Amino acid sequence: MNTPILRQDIQDFITENSGGSISKLALQKNPFPEIDWILILNQIEAKSKAKEKLPTWFSTANIIYPSKISVEQTSSEKTAAYKASLILGETLIDLTGGFGVDDYYFSKRFKSIAHCEINEDLSAIVKHNFEQLQIENCTFYANDSTNVLNELSQKWDWIYIDPSRRNDAKGKVFMLKDCLPNVPDLLHFYFEKANSILIKTAPLLDLSAALSELKFVKNIHIIALENEVKELLFEIHNHYKGEITIKTANILKEKIESFEFVLGDEIAYPSYHLPQKYVYEPNSAIMKSGGFDEVSTIFDINKLHKHSHLYTSEDLIDFPGRRFEIEKVIPYSKNEMKTELANQQANITTRNFPDTVENIRKKWKIKNGGNLYCFFTTDKNDNKIVLICRKIT
Repeated sequence: MNTPILRQDIQDFITENSGGSISKLALQKNPFPEIDWILILNQIEAKSKAKEKLPTWFSTANIIYPSKISVEQTSSEKTAAYKASLILGETLIDLTGGFGVDDYYFSKRFKSIAHCEINEDLSAIVKHNFEQLQIENCTFYANDSTNVLNELSQKWDWIYIDPSRRNDAKGKVFMLKDCLPNVPDLLHFYFEKANSILIKTAPLLDLSAALSELKFVKNIHIIALENEVKELLFEIHNHYKGEITIKTANILKEKIESFEFVLGDEIAYPSYHLPQKYVYEPNSAIMKSGGFDEVSTIFDINKLHKHSHLYTSEDLIDFPGRRFEIEKVIPYSKNEMKTELANQQANITTRNFPDTVENIRKKWKIKNGGNLYCFFTTDKNDNKIVLICRKIT
């Protein structure tokens, strides 16, 4: 790719200054007056953002970055690697290629892949970067994906698509039909080109709303990174008519917390109990899944209340979320709060409770932090209670 950004002295400057203050650097005199200073600053800022999110790109020489927003919006390497582990085949076409992080990992699972990106500059950047990353089984198309599918006129093992919300959809309930490409409208066309489709969406998409727009859904994957839900994946197969399985994954530094259940399974009968020795808080991927009754059934632990989504047991179990040992259970009353928690330091969580964390802190002068964890919640008898706990690591 013919761009002065790739000059060795400029690349060295970008590497040396990544992670530093862009605002301070912007006030300095441009050491390369023949090159647009803003262009260099953008490379530095984007590379800085890639350090944790895209370590392979960060550590590879002569990588060109798009805008920092593109880096912010792209998949992280950890979620991309997990996503690629879910599917396998000979051929895959990515209809919304973007910065290509997902395709980098798909390329390791497929014999050949195609990267479609309507933005010609971005397509050229990704092609250049893949050469630096030594990925040789990817073909690039700087065109509208519908045109590419028609022109290539071949059958693919998988179609991958990450539709983006239209600008005029802001403020509306998030629906797939409000995105580009409009997957619900194009689904029949896509199935002429592939029997299997993987759709990535933002985490705020409502699962039931998505299911009302799609058909032939086999699996829904909810992917969280360090307990923050990053994306939803809808795996659909032409003419599939079986059960829908929801699979959650919380990717942590040391492990992946996995949990799955069949949507609408009629064997999920939760049990309820007053607080026992231990309390469990599901990770964010499970919270997004809505499988609260299934958690109780599958792990054989008790719910505190139908709407509290906290669980309890007498014996400690492995659990996909946070675990705590209960030191004391108190009713939420003025006298008890004054005696036990007022003017103390504690981490506060509310679940099915009428007041906010902020108001509780203010009312009882509770400072944030420390080793104490307090759950303000409701028990199975509809009593407002506080669980005073210690976290189990």
